[in-house]
Amino acid sequence: MNEDILPATLDELIATLLTEGHRLVGLFLTPGWRQYQLLIIALLIGAALLLSLLTRTHWDAWARSREGWPKWRLRTLVLLMRRLSLLYFVALSWLTYLVMQQMTWPSRSYVIGVVATLATALLVIALVARAVRNRTIRLVFRWSMWVYATLVALNLTDDVARFLDGISIEIGALHISVLGVMKAVLLVGALLVLVRLASQGASNALARNDDISPSMQVLLAKAVQVLLYGWVFIVAIRTLGFDLTGLAFLSGAIGVGIGFGLQKVVSNLISGIIILMDRSIKPGDVISLGETFGWINALGARYVSVVTRDGREYLIPNEDLITSQVVNWSHSDQFVRLDLNFGTSYGDDPHKVRAVAIAAARSVGRVLAGSGRDPVCHIVGFGDSSVDYVLRFWITDPTAGLTNIRGNVFLALWDAFQAEGISIPFPQREVRMLEDAATPALAAGQGGAD
Repeated sequence: MNEDILPATLDELIATLLTEGHRLVGLFLTPGWRQYQLLIIALLIGAALLLSLLTRTHWDAWARSREGWPKWRLRTLVLLMRRLSLLYFVALSWLTYLVMQQMTWPSRSYVIGVVATLATALLVIALVARAVRNRTIRLVFRWSMWVYATLVALNLTDDVARFLDGISIEIGALHISVLGVMKAVLLVGALLVLVRLASQGASNALARNDDISPSMQVLLAKAVQVLLYGWVFIVAIRTLGFDLTGLAFLSGAIGVGIGFGLQKVVSNLISGIIILMDRSIKPGDVISLGETFGWINALGARYVSVVTRDGREYLIPNEDLITSQVVNWSHSDQFVRLDLNFGTSYGDDPHKVRAVAIAAARSVGRVLAGSGRDPVCHIVGFGDSSVDYVLRFWITDPTAGLTNIRGNVFLALWDAFQAEGISIPFPQREVRMLEDAATPALAAGQGGAD
């Protein structure tokens, strides 16, 4: 901390603020054009309120007719409609200020110019702050911009900048001041907002491009985000005055340490990149990994989100998808074949059983028919109590569930077999009680024991 500059600079700032305060008080108390300007401002406020009341109905009707606009434009329109009085006041105050600048001395419109600047800043800050989603950051942004706009309107920016630059830390050739830190924070905050908007725009543009596969869309979107956020980090370091070449050795040492400590994290990151590049899985695919069966909801940098039919969402590390056996039900296409095993009595005609089973499968809505994927039924063996069959059919929507479609086909088979008199046998056992033979043997056994 520079102790020689701080006390004198602080006194100078306080003296400047007191001088400006006395000057502002004089503007309000000294008779003349200053009072006239206050009266003009009051009239402008009244005119703005009156115009807002007279035209709000018309603007509301016009806004309701903008149904085809994008959502961000509609939100901006709603925000402006809520500040219709402020809009009128900004327009009237600047018009009055420009007219008075041309018709009279500049000092006779000074207060009007200050008020017009502050009103414009209030409107612009309200519009820009909507792009910041975090409430805390939005509040800090609003107050920071409001303070800066006030300093600009009162011509105090140079004095405050000199004071903040005097509060500094010097390490060799490195000079870090409060002013530099504030500039860096504001710059990085603005860049982060722009980067977020740019990355969302790039992701939406990639999602609308049908020529790019879903996995490649995710990979390109992640690459854009990494590049943009990396650029913001470099800009922040350079804004604070750090020499990036001097940090090269330190960053290398830190990178080695992080590599040893975060092996699993790095492994998952690299595995995620490999998955996106080889396009083995993509959002919407239906996969089976161990006992987990579901469809891929999202591909992350560290994990893959898999949603099952019971509503559970499993976050599977990318490394497991690389090193484990994964069944992708929809890798090359959406066609999935399912098999159902059943048996009928030996007294039923197998040709009729096959025809009835195929017709029953076709009657289920999700089962495909035609295009070389008709249901088929084959005899697979002669069992102890039944003739065994396998019924094979195709579907194209595995994300809608496999158990439910199997159940529907089984129900269709049951109804069809009941209607056609085809029986489904079950194992039967016959037990015989040999009481006559058991009694002499028991008696003989007892006699021998005696």
